[in-house]
Amino acid sequence: MDFWNLAVKIIFLSQTTTGILGNFFLLIHYLIYYTEHALKPTDLILMHLMASNVLIVLSKGMPYTLADFGLKNFLNDFGCRLILYIQMVGRSVSISTTCLLSVFQAISISNRESCCENQKLKAAKYIGCSISSLWVMSISINFIFFVYILVKRNSKNTTRNRDYKYCSTGGGDDINAVLYTALVVCPEIFFSVLIAWSSVSMIVILYRHKQRVQHIHSCPVSSKNSPESQATKKILVLVCTFLAFYTLSSVLQGCIALLYNHSWWLVNVTRFTSLCFPSFGHFVLMSHYSFMPRFTLIWIWNKIS
Repeated sequence: MDFWNLAVKIIFLSQTTTGILGNFFLLIHYLIYYTEHALKPTDLILMHLMASNVLIVLSKGMPYTLADFGLKNFLNDFGCRLILYIQMVGRSVSISTTCLLSVFQAISISNRESCCENQKLKAAKYIGCSISSLWVMSISINFIFFVYILVKRNSKNTTRNRDYKYCSTGGGDDINAVLYTALVVCPEIFFSVLIAWSSVSMIVILYRHKQRVQHIHSCPVSSKNSPESQATKKILVLVCTFLAFYTLSSVLQGCIALLYNHSWWLVNVTRFTSLCFPSFGHFVLMSHYSFMPRFTLIWIWNKIS
């Protein structure tokens, strides 16, 4: 067991470090580009997605890593609930911006002759307002839940304490569970359905476009080499990766919520899967921007010198 404990420490330290550095590099890249050029709508959405991933890794991966290396229960009750609130905000923004990214790209690759052309122009025009609204919605909804559990923290109706290793806090009552389901779970399910629908739509559109191009023998450029097709495939890989890890993490977290006796393996696997997309999702984007880390480092070095 000592070997596995050491292995888990190394895995979570590597996962947290990779998540922080990778997301910061990508976020800095977008911020640098944003100061000199106008970001494309998809890049603007991706920038905020990376920001939400940073929040998740810092508020969840970092405390767990510190607890694994011996710094346990270093947060009081208020600090524990505050860090959980930050995690929830990061998670809500992550799934909502991923949904926005998927839906926007599905609209963007629609046929120009279709009735969605005006929608594409409006979506590109109001994308910044949409992102701001998602941040405000996530902060507000989770703040309502945060305030409620602070008011009820001394209630005698709480069921059991939850131990997060870096802190522990009282469990919620029935009203707490209903409030969480209504304000957090239901919107996440709605966003997940939209992500799945838009992803299937993109696959169908790309397939139909490929079929049409195959009949045009004189077409000099393959559809798979077009920038729009490449961008769509990149976003599809990113969205499918998010859905896979999000679904697995939700199932495992549901098992932990229903079970009173948590096995050591279940807890650690759940922690690992919940941080997989925030920690490794940026590799999907970096594979398409291979110059990005070098470009960012050169820019920072020139600014310093």
